[in-house]
Amino acid sequence: MKTVRRLFYVDIVSAVTFVAVASLSLSFFIDFIDEIGDVGQNGYTMLQAALYSLLQVPGHFYEVAPIAVLIGTIYTLARMAQSSEYTILRTGGLGPWRALSLLTTLGLAFGVLTFVVGDYLAPLSEQQANQVQATIKGGMKLGRSGAWLKDHVTTPEGERSYSINVGSAGPKTQLHDIRIFEFDGEGRLLRRIGAASAQVEPNQVWALQDVSVTRWTPDTAGAGSIQVPEQKLPTLAWKSSLSAAVVAAAVSPIKSMSTLDLARYIVHLADNEQASQSHRIQFWKRALYPFACLVMVGLALPFAYMHARAGSVSLKVFGGIMLGLSFVLLNNVAGHLGLLRDWTPWMVAAAPSLLYVLLSLAAFSWLVRYR
Repeated sequence: MKTVRRLFYVDIVSAVTFVAVASLSLSFFIDFIDEIGDVGQNGYTMLQAALYSLLQVPGHFYEVAPIAVLIGTIYTLARMAQSSEYTILRTGGLGPWRALSLLTTLGLAFGVLTFVVGDYLAPLSEQQANQVQATIKGGMKLGRSGAWLKDHVTTPEGERSYSINVGSAGPKTQLHDIRIFEFDGEGRLLRRIGAASAQVEPNQVWALQDVSVTRWTPDTAGAGSIQVPEQKLPTLAWKSSLSAAVVAAAVSPIKSMSTLDLARYIVHLADNEQASQSHRIQFWKRALYPFACLVMVGLALPFAYMHARAGSVSLKVFGGIMLGLSFVLLNNVAGHLGLLRDWTPWMVAAAPSLLYVLLSLAAFSWLVRYR
Protein backbone atom coordinates (compact mmCIF):
# COMPACT_ATOMS: atom_id res chain seq x y z
CA MET A 1 0.00 0.00 0.00
CA LYS A 2 2.92 2.35 0.69
CA THR A 3 4.10 1.88 -2.89
CA VAL A 4 0.65 2.72 -4.26
CA ARG A 5 0.42 5.77 -2.00
CA ARG A 6 3.86 6.94 -3.10
CA LEU A 7 2.93 6.43 -6.76
CA PHE A 8 -0.28 8.43 -6.37
CA TYR A 9 1.18 11.25 -4.35
CA VAL A 10 4.36 11.77 -6.36
CA ASP A 11 2.60 11.74 -9.72
CA ILE A 12 -0.32 13.94 -8.63
CA VAL A 13 1.85 16.46 -6.76
CA SER A 14 4.18 16.70 -9.77
CA ALA A 15 1.28 17.29 -12.16
CA VAL A 16 -0.41 19.84 -9.86
CA THR A 17 2.89 21.68 -9.40
CA PHE A 18 3.42 21.82 -13.16
CA VAL A 19 -0.09 23.22 -13.75
CA ALA A 20 0.28 25.76 -10.94
CA VAL A 21 3.70 26.96 -12.13
CA ALA A 22 2.46 27.29 -15.72
CA SER A 23 -0.59 29.26 -14.60
CA LEU A 24 1.38 31.52 -12.26
CA SER A 25 4.01 32.18 -14.92
CA LEU A 26 1.28 33.32 -17.31
CA SER A 27 -0.30 35.51 -14.62
CA PHE A 28 3.08 37.07 -13.79
CA PHE A 29 3.73 37.80 -17.46
CA ILE A 30 0.32 39.45 -17.89
CA ASP A 31 0.77 41.57 -14.74
CA PHE A 32 4.27 42.59 -15.83
CA ILE A 33 3.09 43.62 -19.30
CA ASP A 34 0.32 45.64 -17.67
CA GLU A 35 2.83 47.43 -15.42
CA ILE A 36 5.23 48.26 -18.26
CA GLY A 37 2.88 51.06 -19.32
CA ASP A 38 3.68 52.92 -16.06
CA VAL A 39 7.46 52.48 -16.29
CA GLY A 40 9.22 55.84 -16.44
CA GLN A 41 6.55 57.71 -14.48
CA ASN A 42 7.73 59.09 -11.11
CA GLY A 43 10.94 57.08 -11.41
CA TYR A 44 9.09 53.76 -11.80
CA THR A 45 11.62 51.23 -13.13
CA MET A 46 11.37 47.84 -14.82
CA LEU A 47 12.79 46.19 -11.69
CA GLN A 48 10.07 47.74 -9.53
CA ALA A 49 7.43 46.66 -12.05
CA ALA A 50 8.78 43.11 -11.87
CA LEU A 51 8.76 43.26 -8.05
CA TYR A 52 5.16 44.49 -8.01
CA SER A 53 4.12 41.69 -10.40
CA LEU A 54 6.00 39.12 -8.32
CA LEU A 55 4.17 40.22 -5.18
CA GLN A 56 0.88 39.42 -6.92
CA VAL A 57 1.86 35.75 -7.41
CA PRO A 58 0.74 34.39 -3.98
CA GLY A 59 -2.72 35.89 -4.51
CA HIS A 60 -2.94 34.28 -7.95
CA PHE A 61 -1.87 30.93 -6.48
CA TYR A 62 -4.67 31.12 -3.94
CA GLU A 63 -7.18 31.73 -6.74
CA VAL A 64 -5.98 28.96 -9.08
CA ALA A 65 -5.10 26.31 -6.46
CA PRO A 66 -8.37 24.30 -6.70
CA ILE A 67 -8.28 24.38 -10.51
CA ALA A 68 -4.64 23.28 -10.54
CA VAL A 69 -5.50 20.42 -8.16
CA LEU A 70 -8.39 19.34 -10.40
CA ILE A 71 -6.43 19.47 -13.66
CA GLY A 72 -3.31 17.84 -12.22
CA THR A 73 -5.29 15.01 -10.59
CA ILE A 74 -7.37 14.39 -13.72
CA TYR A 75 -4.23 14.29 -15.87
CA THR A 76 -2.53 11.78 -13.56
CA LEU A 77 -5.54 9.47 -13.21
CA ALA A 78 -6.42 9.65 -16.92
CA ARG A 79 -2.83 8.84 -17.88
CA MET A 80 -2.83 5.88 -15.49
CA ALA A 81 -6.11 4.64 -16.97
CA GLN A 82 -4.83 4.96 -20.54
CA SER A 83 -1.58 3.10 -19.80
CA SER A 84 -3.51 0.40 -17.86
CA GLU A 85 -1.61 1.25 -14.66
CA TYR A 86 -4.85 1.97 -12.85
CA THR A 87 -6.36 -1.29 -14.12
CA ILE A 88 -3.40 -3.18 -12.65
CA LEU A 89 -3.83 -1.33 -9.34
CA ARG A 90 -7.53 -2.24 -9.30
CA THR A 91 -6.66 -5.88 -9.97
CA GLY A 92 -4.22 -5.69 -7.05
CA GLY A 93 -7.01 -4.66 -4.68
CA LEU A 94 -7.28 -0.87 -5.04
CA GLY A 95 -11.02 -0.36 -4.71
CA PRO A 96 -12.92 2.91 -5.19
CA TRP A 97 -13.17 3.61 -1.47
CA ARG A 98 -9.47 3.09 -0.88
CA ALA A 99 -8.64 5.29 -3.87
CA LEU A 100 -11.00 7.94 -2.51
CA SER A 101 -9.31 7.82 0.90
CA LEU A 102 -5.89 8.29 -0.73
CA LEU A 103 -7.14 11.28 -2.71
CA THR A 104 -8.94 12.71 0.33
CA THR A 105 -5.70 12.82 2.30
CA LEU A 106 -3.98 14.54 -0.60
CA GLY A 107 -6.89 16.97 -1.00
CA LEU A 108 -6.68 17.91 2.68
CA ALA A 109 -2.96 18.60 2.29
CA PHE A 110 -3.63 20.85 -0.70
CA GLY A 111 -6.39 22.55 1.29
CA VAL A 112 -4.04 23.31 4.19
CA LEU A 113 -1.48 24.72 1.76
CA THR A 114 -4.16 26.87 0.12
CA PHE A 115 -5.32 28.17 3.51
CA VAL A 116 -1.78 29.06 4.62
CA VAL A 117 -1.03 30.88 1.37
CA GLY A 118 -4.42 32.61 1.23
CA ASP A 119 -4.55 33.65 4.89
CA TYR A 120 -0.92 34.55 5.56
CA LEU A 121 1.34 34.79 2.53
CA ALA A 122 -1.10 36.35 0.02
CA PRO A 123 -2.34 39.17 2.32
CA LEU A 124 1.23 39.98 3.35
CA SER A 125 2.47 40.11 -0.25
CA GLU A 126 -0.61 42.12 -1.30
CA GLN A 127 0.10 44.66 1.44
CA GLN A 128 3.70 44.93 0.25
CA ALA A 129 2.46 45.39 -3.33
CA ASN A 130 0.16 48.18 -2.13
CA GLN A 131 3.11 49.81 -0.38
CA VAL A 132 5.11 49.67 -3.62
CA GLN A 133 2.18 51.13 -5.53
CA ALA A 134 1.66 53.90 -2.97
CA THR A 135 5.37 54.78 -2.82
CA ILE A 136 6.09 54.75 -6.54
CA LYS A 137 2.74 55.81 -7.99
CA GLY A 138 1.95 58.51 -5.44
CA GLY A 139 -0.73 56.84 -3.36
CA MET A 140 -3.45 54.24 -3.68
CA LYS A 141 -6.78 55.63 -4.86
CA LEU A 142 -9.85 54.45 -2.95
CA GLY A 143 -12.52 54.84 -5.61
CA ARG A 144 -14.49 57.91 -6.59
CA SER A 145 -15.84 58.67 -3.12
CA GLY A 146 -12.89 57.33 -1.12
CA ALA A 147 -13.19 55.14 1.96
CA TRP A 148 -15.66 55.96 4.74
CA LEU A 149 -15.29 55.14 8.43
CA LYS A 150 -17.55 55.84 11.42
CA ASP A 151 -16.63 56.41 15.03
CA HIS A 152 -18.51 57.09 18.29
CA VAL A 153 -17.10 58.84 21.35
CA THR A 154 -18.64 59.82 24.69
CA THR A 155 -17.52 63.28 25.84
CA PRO A 156 -18.46 65.50 28.83
CA GLU A 157 -20.70 67.41 26.39
CA GLY A 158 -22.51 64.23 25.39
CA GLU A 159 -22.40 61.64 22.61
CA ARG A 160 -20.36 62.49 19.54
CA SER A 161 -20.31 60.57 16.26
CA TYR A 162 -17.82 61.01 13.44
CA SER A 163 -17.92 60.24 9.74
CA ILE A 164 -14.42 60.09 8.26
CA ASN A 165 -13.66 60.16 4.54
CA VAL A 166 -10.22 59.17 3.21
CA GLY A 167 -9.42 60.06 -0.39
CA SER A 168 -6.27 57.97 -0.87
CA ALA A 169 -3.77 55.92 1.13
CA GLY A 170 0.00 56.15 1.11
CA PRO A 171 2.76 53.91 2.49
CA LYS A 172 2.27 52.36 5.93
CA THR A 173 -0.45 54.34 7.78
CA GLN A 174 -0.28 57.55 5.75
CA LEU A 175 -3.62 58.91 4.55
CA HIS A 176 -4.43 61.77 2.17
CA ASP A 177 -7.41 64.05 1.51
CA ILE A 178 -9.04 63.62 4.92
CA ARG A 179 -12.49 64.95 5.83
CA ILE A 180 -13.91 64.46 9.32
CA PHE A 181 -17.52 65.37 10.15
CA GLU A 182 -18.51 65.61 13.83
CA PHE A 183 -22.16 65.26 14.89
CA ASP A 184 -23.87 65.56 18.26
CA GLY A 185 -26.27 63.04 19.77
CA GLU A 186 -29.19 64.50 17.82
CA GLY A 187 -27.41 64.29 14.48
CA ARG A 188 -26.55 68.01 14.14
CA LEU A 189 -23.30 68.86 12.39
CA LEU A 190 -20.92 70.54 14.86
CA ARG A 191 -17.54 70.53 13.16
CA ARG A 192 -15.82 69.75 9.89
CA ILE A 193 -12.10 69.02 9.80
CA GLY A 194 -10.26 68.91 6.49
CA ALA A 195 -6.63 67.82 6.19
CA ALA A 196 -4.25 67.30 3.31
CA SER A 197 -2.68 64.27 4.97
CA ALA A 198 -2.66 62.28 8.19
CA GLN A 199 -0.53 59.73 9.99
CA VAL A 200 -2.31 57.22 12.24
CA GLU A 201 -0.23 56.79 15.39
CA PRO A 202 -0.18 53.57 17.47
CA ASN A 203 -2.02 55.33 20.34
CA GLN A 204 -5.02 55.93 18.00
CA VAL A 205 -4.17 59.60 17.51
CA TRP A 206 -4.38 60.99 13.98
CA ALA A 207 -1.59 63.49 13.28
CA LEU A 208 -3.32 65.77 10.76
CA GLN A 209 -1.31 68.08 8.47
CA ASP A 210 -2.42 71.31 6.74
CA VAL A 211 -5.72 71.46 8.61
CA SER A 212 -8.84 73.58 8.18
CA VAL A 213 -11.50 73.48 10.92
CA THR A 214 -15.06 74.75 10.50
CA ARG A 215 -17.40 74.90 13.51
CA TRP A 216 -21.18 75.21 13.62
CA THR A 217 -22.54 76.73 16.85
CA PRO A 218 -26.05 77.99 17.73
CA ASP A 219 -26.44 81.75 17.46
CA THR A 220 -28.31 83.22 20.45
CA ALA A 221 -29.19 86.36 18.45
CA GLY A 222 -31.82 84.51 16.43
CA ALA A 223 -33.49 81.13 16.50
CA GLY A 224 -32.16 78.76 13.88
CA SER A 225 -29.25 80.93 12.75
CA ILE A 226 -25.66 79.68 13.05
CA GLN A 227 -22.16 81.04 13.15
CA VAL A 228 -19.51 79.38 10.96
CA PRO A 229 -16.02 80.46 12.01
CA GLU A 230 -13.12 78.83 10.12
CA GLN A 231 -9.66 78.14 11.44
CA LYS A 232 -6.42 77.19 9.67
CA LEU A 233 -3.86 75.05 11.49
CA PRO A 234 -0.53 73.58 10.33
CA THR A 235 -1.06 70.44 12.45
CA LEU A 236 -3.74 68.93 14.67
CA ALA A 237 -3.75 65.83 16.88
CA TRP A 238 -7.19 64.26 16.62
CA LYS A 239 -8.04 61.49 19.09
CA SER A 240 -10.10 58.58 17.79
CA SER A 241 -11.14 55.14 18.98
CA LEU A 242 -10.27 53.67 15.57
CA SER A 243 -7.19 51.48 15.74
CA ALA A 244 -4.56 51.48 13.02
CA ALA A 245 -5.67 47.94 12.08
CA VAL A 246 -9.28 49.06 11.50
CA VAL A 247 -8.14 52.04 9.44
CA ALA A 248 -5.84 49.82 7.38
CA ALA A 249 -8.71 47.40 6.78
CA ALA A 250 -10.99 50.22 5.62
CA VAL A 251 -8.50 51.62 3.09
CA SER A 252 -7.10 48.29 1.87
CA PRO A 253 -8.56 45.92 -0.74
CA ILE A 254 -10.40 42.95 0.74
CA LYS A 255 -7.94 40.50 -0.81
CA SER A 256 -5.14 42.03 1.29
CA MET A 257 -6.96 41.09 4.51
CA SER A 258 -6.63 37.81 6.38
CA THR A 259 -9.63 35.94 7.74
CA LEU A 260 -8.96 37.34 11.23
CA ASP A 261 -8.69 40.90 9.87
CA LEU A 262 -11.99 40.45 8.06
CA ALA A 263 -13.66 39.20 11.25
CA ARG A 264 -12.40 42.20 13.23
CA TYR A 265 -13.50 44.65 10.57
CA ILE A 266 -16.96 43.04 10.37
CA VAL A 267 -17.33 43.55 14.13
CA HIS A 268 -16.34 47.21 13.70
CA LEU A 269 -18.89 47.68 10.90
CA ALA A 270 -21.61 46.04 12.99
CA ASP A 271 -20.80 48.19 16.03
CA ASN A 272 -21.14 51.33 13.90
CA GLU A 273 -24.27 50.11 12.09
CA GLN A 274 -22.55 50.05 8.69
CA ALA A 275 -23.29 47.64 5.85
CA SER A 276 -21.11 44.54 6.14
CA GLN A 277 -22.76 42.06 3.75
CA SER A 278 -19.92 42.09 1.21
CA HIS A 279 -17.29 41.59 3.92
CA ARG A 280 -19.31 38.78 5.52
CA ILE A 281 -19.54 36.99 2.19
CA GLN A 282 -15.81 37.41 1.64
CA PHE A 283 -15.12 36.12 5.14
CA TRP A 284 -17.04 32.90 4.56
CA LYS A 285 -15.60 32.48 1.07
CA ARG A 286 -12.12 32.86 2.54
CA ALA A 287 -12.91 30.37 5.31
CA LEU A 288 -14.46 27.72 3.04
CA TYR A 289 -12.40 28.15 -0.13
CA PRO A 290 -9.59 25.71 0.90
CA PHE A 291 -12.16 22.90 1.08
CA ALA A 292 -12.59 23.32 -2.68
CA CYS A 293 -9.32 21.38 -3.11
CA LEU A 294 -10.95 18.42 -1.37
CA VAL A 295 -13.98 18.70 -3.66
CA MET A 296 -11.77 18.82 -6.75
CA VAL A 297 -9.93 15.56 -6.03
CA GLY A 298 -13.32 13.91 -5.57
CA LEU A 299 -14.41 15.21 -8.96
CA ALA A 300 -11.23 13.89 -10.57
CA LEU A 301 -11.59 10.27 -9.38
CA PRO A 302 -14.25 9.16 -11.94
CA PHE A 303 -11.81 10.01 -14.76
CA ALA A 304 -9.66 7.06 -13.65
CA TYR A 305 -12.53 4.65 -14.43
CA MET A 306 -13.15 5.85 -17.97
CA HIS A 307 -12.08 3.51 -20.76
CA ALA A 308 -9.43 4.59 -23.20
CA ARG A 309 -12.08 4.80 -25.90
CA ALA A 310 -13.87 7.47 -23.83
CA GLY A 311 -11.30 9.97 -25.06
CA SER A 312 -7.59 10.75 -24.90
CA VAL A 313 -5.84 12.26 -21.90
CA SER A 314 -5.90 15.72 -23.50
CA LEU A 315 -9.68 15.53 -23.93
CA LYS A 316 -10.15 14.59 -20.29
CA VAL A 317 -7.82 17.40 -19.19
CA PHE A 318 -9.89 19.79 -21.29
CA GLY A 319 -12.99 18.53 -19.49
CA GLY A 320 -11.23 19.19 -16.19
CA ILE A 321 -10.41 22.75 -17.26
CA MET A 322 -14.06 23.34 -18.12
CA LEU A 323 -15.13 21.95 -14.73
CA GLY A 324 -12.64 24.20 -12.95
CA LEU A 325 -13.70 27.30 -14.87
CA SER A 326 -17.36 26.54 -14.18
CA PHE A 327 -16.56 26.34 -10.46
CA VAL A 328 -14.80 29.72 -10.50
CA LEU A 329 -17.66 31.25 -12.50
CA LEU A 330 -20.30 29.85 -10.15
CA ASN A 331 -18.32 30.99 -7.12
CA ASN A 332 -18.14 34.57 -8.42
CA VAL A 333 -21.77 34.65 -9.56
CA ALA A 334 -22.95 33.32 -6.19
CA GLY A 335 -21.04 36.08 -4.41
CA HIS A 336 -22.61 38.83 -6.53
CA LEU A 337 -26.11 37.35 -6.25
CA GLY A 338 -25.74 36.98 -2.50
CA LEU A 339 -24.78 40.64 -2.22
CA LEU A 340 -27.65 41.82 -4.43
CA ARG A 341 -30.29 39.56 -2.83
CA ASP A 342 -28.93 39.89 0.72
CA TRP A 343 -28.69 36.11 1.13
CA THR A 344 -27.15 34.42 4.17
CA PRO A 345 -23.35 34.87 3.73
CA TRP A 346 -22.23 31.38 4.76
CA MET A 347 -24.79 29.76 2.44
CA VAL A 348 -23.61 31.95 -0.46
CA ALA A 349 -20.00 30.92 0.16
CA ALA A 350 -20.79 27.22 0.65
CA ALA A 351 -23.28 26.75 -2.21
CA PRO A 352 -20.76 26.22 -5.09
CA SER A 353 -18.68 23.73 -3.10
CA LEU A 354 -21.78 21.87 -1.91
CA LEU A 355 -23.07 21.62 -5.48
CA TYR A 356 -19.79 20.16 -6.70
CA VAL A 357 -19.64 17.83 -3.69
CA LEU A 358 -23.02 16.42 -4.73
CA LEU A 359 -21.78 16.12 -8.31
CA SER A 360 -18.64 14.26 -7.22
CA LEU A 361 -20.65 11.97 -4.90
CA ALA A 362 -23.08 11.16 -7.71
CA ALA A 363 -20.19 10.31 -10.04
CA PHE A 364 -18.49 8.27 -7.34
CA SER A 365 -21.68 6.34 -6.55
CA TRP A 366 -22.09 5.59 -10.24
CA LEU A 367 -18.57 4.23 -10.61
CA VAL A 368 -18.87 2.14 -7.42
CA ARG A 369 -22.09 0.58 -8.71
CA TYR A 370 -21.23 0.07 -12.37
CA ARG A 371 -17.45 -0.12 -12.47
